[in-house]
Amino acid sequence: MTNSNETVADVLELLLLNQQAIVAGLEEVALWIEARGSLETHDNIVTALGALDTNAGGITAAIEKLRQIHP
Repeated sequence: MTNSNETVADVLELLLLNQQAIVAGLEEVALWIEARGSLETHDNIVTALGALDTNAGGITAAIEKLRQIHP
């Protein structure tokens, strides 16, 4: 892995960790909102979380590709 690829992979990994922390927080808020009867708002948050989950898969794939060792 080149130095540049390593740096990009490291930064992407940090962004992914931040994204996962945000998701965890939003999940807690969504459950709190649902418990108070605002089902539409809860559903909107869950939909947004689905997009974050999909994007996390793409970020993970990019990190793995950057970290591959080429002979």
